[in-house]
Amino acid sequence: MPEGPEIRIAADRIARVLIGERVEEVLLALPRLRRFEKRLHGTTVARVDTRGKAMLTRFTNGLTLYSHNQLYGRWYVTAPGRMPRTNRTLRVALHTASGSALLYSASDIEVLDDAGLEAHPFLSRIGPDILDAQLTWNTLAARLAQARFRGRSLAALYLDQGFLAGTGNYLRSEILHFAGLDPARRPADMSRAERQRLARQTLAVARRSYRTRGITNPPARVRARKAAGDTSRGAHRFAVFARAGKPCDACGATIQRATAGSRRIYFCPDCQA
Repeated sequence: MPEGPEIRIAADRIARVLIGERVEEVLLALPRLRRFEKRLHGTTVARVDTRGKAMLTRFTNGLTLYSHNQLYGRWYVTAPGRMPRTNRTLRVALHTASGSALLYSASDIEVLDDAGLEAHPFLSRIGPDILDAQLTWNTLAARLAQARFRGRSLAALYLDQGFLAGTGNYLRSEILHFAGLDPARRPADMSRAERQRLARQTLAVARRSYRTRGITNPPARVRARKAAGDTSRGAHRFAVFARAGKPCDACGATIQRATAGSRRIYFCPDCQA
């Protein structure tokens, strides 16, 4: 499932063809949404936001298209009059003079007004967006210390969208690695300095992944891996995620794989002891 950075990157691509443009044609393939086609036709897209793994396409008439890709959904952006080659099922099409934004295979789609957004069962329960420019490490460190979060393992907490929206499997492994923390640790057992370090790395790793289109390693480490001849596809992207059995760049110990929350997690047994 795409995580916060990937959804934000998709939103940026969609924004380039929709924002400020008149919607010339609308397709909402789900029968329960077809009544909104006329209301969206001819309006203008004001902005495209994300809340964790959800995308919010906001129109000037006060309506918002909510979409969550879940496992199989995917947005495409095409030039005017062109459609992608895919066997996926088209769910949403928004056509403007600049191009088209097309959502395939997703089913978690709604058209909502402001009241509907406030009451939405997913949006109303998720925590702050990991890529929110207004989110600071101080706020996140304080959140780690809250009673409802401090007693849970970091492995569980960093998949909980109620704690922080936009986190997922690869971000969980990478954030905990760069913070030097065992996935089994709990905020309650951590020092204030450790919680602050984790908060800083949470924002740093997620924002680096967004800037680099999915690379969590710092640029110097990426260059070092490539210089050492590690040029296979994607080999330089992560510090520990999907690298079980390989040496840790920081200490040389063998990276381990485990299962936490029914999903795989990777860590360095020395750096994260």
